[in-house]
Amino acid sequence: MVHFRGIIGYLVTPFGPSGVPDLPALSGLVDHLIEQGVHAIAPLGSTGESAYLSRNEWESVARTTIDSTAGRLPVVVGASALTTRDTVDLCRCAEALGADAVMVLPISYWKLTDDEIFQHYQAVSDAIDIPIMAYNNPATAGIDMSPELLHRMFRDIENVTMVKESSGDIQRMHSLHHLSSGTLPYFNGCNPLALEAFAAGAAGWCTAAPNLIGHDVGKMWAAVEANDFESVRNLFLDNLKLLSFILEGGLPATIKAGLSLLGKPCGIPRLPLSPLPVTKQDTLAELLNISR
Repeated sequence: MVHFRGIIGYLVTPFGPSGVPDLPALSGLVDHLIEQGVHAIAPLGSTGESAYLSRNEWESVARTTIDSTAGRLPVVVGASALTTRDTVDLCRCAEALGADAVMVLPISYWKLTDDEIFQHYQAVSDAIDIPIMAYNNPATAGIDMSPELLHRMFRDIENVTMVKESSGDIQRMHSLHHLSSGTLPYFNGCNPLALEAFAAGAAGWCTAAPNLIGHDVGKMWAAVEANDFESVRNLFLDNLKLLSFILEGGLPATIKAGLSLLGKPCGIPRLPLSPLPVTKQDTLAELLNISR
């Protein structure tokens, strides 16, 4: 079983002129992230517009990412759906394709109880033999999993081995650390919170930022590992405006615009998402020190 630690780089899903996933471009983006020094690759998260892909498109993106990574780094595939049945199907598919782990975000039209969420993850765990990253992102899923529930799942569900915490509340990470006596690996999923998360003992950072500033993100993590928090702080503050801008501008739109500015065009987001407005593209170019 792979134990994840460090920077998990999130991929966009590039689209060609016809609006379908551009798989050769995706393969190139995998190489780009690996060159930036990330420690794992993650397709089909929020950045990858997974909610807007058909089942066949989802599978083609997962397969291409895993095949292109070719064992150079672990791959954690986002596998989330409205129903438990469909989530299990995606997770089984990811495992069969060679994923090292799956990231599961509970999605619901109806408000779910803690017991219903627990049963959802239990069903996924029963169906696969690879690790599950429980993903808490109330802004996108409409479900906010408490630290107590996340710890309960980590303790009682065999394959739930880590948490991605994206609520933006640093106290959640402190609570996860306290409840588990430091045994639960939790990853920061909120860019502007990275400095506080590292200080709180996060096992890593799940982020799309390496697409644009990979080397600085890698240096930050190296400084964390060396307990050089003065360097971590300086690197973080140097990049804080960009990290905040990425979040505020919307991950798919901002990362795709930034990659295009860097000479790696990957199309525009799929409707109902819109491309980054031109004025914001100008701001992004300034933050990346790119002349237009």
